[in-house]
Amino acid sequence: MKNRANRHWYTLFLVLLFLGPVSLRAEASREITRAENSVTQTAKAERNLYEFSADAGAESAVPGIKQELELRFDIYNRLFRFDPSLLSAPLKVNVFSDKGAYDRYVKERLGETKPGAIYLHYSDIGKRELVIHHGSPEETSMLAHQAFLQYFRAFVANPPSWMREGFAIYFSSLHVNPQGKADYEENLLWLESVKNLGAGLPTPETLFQADIPGAAPQKPPENLSENPAGAPEKFQISSWALVSFLLNGGQDYFRDLTDSFMLLSPSAPAEENSRAVMKRFSLWNDFDVMDKDFRSYLESRKTYKELIEDGQNAYSRGDTMNAELCFMTARDERPSEYAPYYYLGLLSYEEKDYDAAEQYYKSSLERGADEALLNYALGINAAAAGRINDAKEYLGKAAGLDPARYKTRVNDLLNKIGQ
Repeated sequence: MKNRANRHWYTLFLVLLFLGPVSLRAEASREITRAENSVTQTAKAERNLYEFSADAGAESAVPGIKQELELRFDIYNRLFRFDPSLLSAPLKVNVFSDKGAYDRYVKERLGETKPGAIYLHYSDIGKRELVIHHGSPEETSMLAHQAFLQYFRAFVANPPSWMREGFAIYFSSLHVNPQGKADYEENLLWLESVKNLGAGLPTPETLFQADIPGAAPQKPPENLSENPAGAPEKFQISSWALVSFLLNGGQDYFRDLTDSFMLLSPSAPAEENSRAVMKRFSLWNDFDVMDKDFRSYLESRKTYKELIEDGQNAYSRGDTMNAELCFMTARDERPSEYAPYYYLGLLSYEEKDYDAAEQYYKSSLERGADEALLNYALGINAAAAGRINDAKEYLGKAAGLDPARYKTRVNDLLNKIGQ
């Protein structure tokens, strides 16, 4: 489909240095490929970033987990730019396949167990470790969160709480598939909750001061695990919102953020690190203006659901330009969802771009769309393109998959195009 609108892209951490209306997915893919190549090259040099122990049932999984954690490390470091040579020892990872053994191990250290994975942080560096229950249903989601905490706190033992919580959530939707390929879909699950806070949303200045005694009551309680459930939800979602704003709210805010990383002390308490970050931002920003920009940014962000609904409404009133913009933005926010591809297929069909429509429909089908509906759409599209044999095949599949909905309609259409 011809792109008739200038798209406003919300940049990911992987493409923050690119300015202008670039293709987010293409740039992200290139940056991830670079990170993967970096993993391959440095693995040959035996970086030994991680040190593993595993029970008998998990030993065979260690190479794959090692590859994933090294890929995550490199992707995180494209933003933070910490020097790996500063690590005094490899990061420890303990992998269990046995649920009972995993639960006992974690409970002995926390007094309770945590599903999937947990990073245990201690003042004693030698005791810090990422503990994984390999094969559990929660492993993927929890590992995405906890692996970042281990990485970040290996370089900065006590970062500002908003930075720790916000970035852990931001990276929680960075996933690595079984083929060792990384994929990122920005985590917007809490956007609606953040918007619902309204005037109750803490200001950036308040969040910056969360670790400074007496300055802000929202500071989450400290615990060894840094489990996201251990912090108040309001603080967590507000911290994520602040991170998203600083990454995507403009070049100046992004520069202040990355400059602040260099001010973090590896061993200072969170209060001292928070004061250093606060000072850096106060040099160049009026916090009242920053708060207005923060709230304006969040209001401008659309959830996936909002984008689909806005696109449907625009399509219904014949505003194809805005419909296309909404569906393409929804596709880039949730590339694994089928709905945006289906609607983009409809728009392409209306523009008589039948090849593009077919590709969009097939992409929607690959992502789990209603098989009967998509075969019917593919059949109509093929018929319009003059590919009668393909049309008959697709329409026949639709009728066979859901005869109640499509058999009569298919028969009527086949009579028109000639059986």
